[in-house]
Amino acid sequence: MAIAHPDEMMRAVWLRGWGMAAGAIALVTVPFSAVAAQVAQPTSSPQAAAKDVDLKVGIVQRFGTQPTDIVTLQAQPGDRLTLKFPQANGKPQTLTTNTAILKILMQPLPESQVSERVVLSTHRSFESAEDSANRWRSQGIPVEIAQPKRWQVWAKRDVYTTPLLRRLLLQSLQVKGIQTAFVDSRLLKQQPKAALLVNGKSYQKDTVQISAGRGAIRVQTELKDDRNKRLYAGSLRLQPNTYGTYTLVNQVPLEAYLRGVVPHEIGTTTTSSVLQVQAILARTYALRNLRRFAVDNYQLCADTQCQVYFGLGGAHSATDAAIAATRGKVLTYHNELVDAVYSASTGGVTASFNDVWEGPDRPYLVTRIDAVANPWDLSRQPLTNEQKARQFLKQTKGFNETDQKWFRWQYSSSLTELNKDLHAYLKTLNSPLTNFKSITQLKVVQRSPAGRVQKLRVTTDLGAIDLEKDNILVAFYAPASLFFYLDPLLDAKKKITGYAFAGGGFGHGVGLSQTGSYHLGKLGWSSDRILSFYYPGTQLQPINNSIVFWRDPFVQ
Repeated sequence: MAIAHPDEMMRAVWLRGWGMAAGAIALVTVPFSAVAAQVAQPTSSPQAAAKDVDLKVGIVQRFGTQPTDIVTLQAQPGDRLTLKFPQANGKPQTLTTNTAILKILMQPLPESQVSERVVLSTHRSFESAEDSANRWRSQGIPVEIAQPKRWQVWAKRDVYTTPLLRRLLLQSLQVKGIQTAFVDSRLLKQQPKAALLVNGKSYQKDTVQISAGRGAIRVQTELKDDRNKRLYAGSLRLQPNTYGTYTLVNQVPLEAYLRGVVPHEIGTTTTSSVLQVQAILARTYALRNLRRFAVDNYQLCADTQCQVYFGLGGAHSATDAAIAATRGKVLTYHNELVDAVYSASTGGVTASFNDVWEGPDRPYLVTRIDAVANPWDLSRQPLTNEQKARQFLKQTKGFNETDQKWFRWQYSSSLTELNKDLHAYLKTLNSPLTNFKSITQLKVVQRSPAGRVQKLRVTTDLGAIDLEKDNILVAFYAPASLFFYLDPLLDAKKKITGYAFAGGGFGHGVGLSQTGSYHLGKLGWSSDRILSFYYPGTQLQPINNSIVFWRDPFVQ
């Protein structure tokens, strides 16, 4: 049965699925003790290591993108805010208040300035960006990963410091036939400056530390396409970022952070075992991904590119109990934190890591039928075959997700919509096909063993382009996952007017299916058993100094 395409809230749930992942397996270990030096005091025993650690979460990432951006900070009733910032003489100034407002002043520059960076590649996900960064670095090109909007790999700015060096690099890449890189050059005539309004006075400060006596601060944002009022544990810090704007960072203990993640990722009404699974995965994911925003001097974001984090406002007794019951527990594989990826729905078969993202596969993220019984034999009916994939997607009984909303879906997109989507995508790549007039054909040319589309050939009047893996979801809004088939929509004259997409699953489909886990929880499965089903070969253990958080081939 056809259903409407996801609204914006459900779209966010889907995008969450694409954000849930960690980085590439490499060579040199980064253990807990090294991470602890950044996020908490190092500890000397496994028991002590399970103590809480502090995270740095960007809850407002690009404050100042619009001149109308406003953030209001409020203390709880009966409490006070303390604000600290440096003065011109270098000494700190301290103010106390109930309410403070952050606004933006657009400051004209004395002379126009050119801002430039070499963009080596652009990606839908951090996972693929990190794999690309490692490949550039292996070629001797120093790089950094940034997220001005989509994830990008930049030539390291403190190495390629002049226009000449940047253009020489670009020319050397073009000689090698690499056409994806380009110089992103912008002429700046003004810059946003943060203004702090306290007790009727205005202070222009780039860096402000904000705390409250009771350890909780209410934040109300009024940004373009974003209005909310949420309560955050810990403290806040306003700081400049890489893009000429600001980030409001929440410095929060890990276990308090989970109170703002778990209820928004899994809900609060399912069984306790499922809630515990989500708490363990959210904790593992956070610690595995502390490097995501190194370029901007914080660790995690609060949206679907990391984990949805709404502070204390949505905390619930059921999820609080699950967090407490699993305190300090993480999921590991050979004593390394796993890429604790999860999504809303697998569509009946889990995908491997490399079905979706670039980089090495993970042995614990495998293709398997998402069912207690086995309603489909992958060895005899491989989903690499187009007809078998179509047949599978028409089967609806016997799976863990049967009867769940996004287990099966259909959505149609007109040629006008598809053309608009592709134009926007190609423009971000500086593609020579950007000025095409119309798509003439879409064709699935490769599938993975999990049925995920690995290559979609898009033919236009100017030529063809092959979209691979998660870039397909960047280019086209219509499909809700990579597990789909498509058919042309024809008018009375047999002319293509669009395409109908039919598929299964919601999100990337790698690792845990949240809706699948609901079913397993109802069957009485424990949290350990659910984790073993979706992450075979993994071990559950308390955080300790022997655990490797991630592996980096370029850190000795």
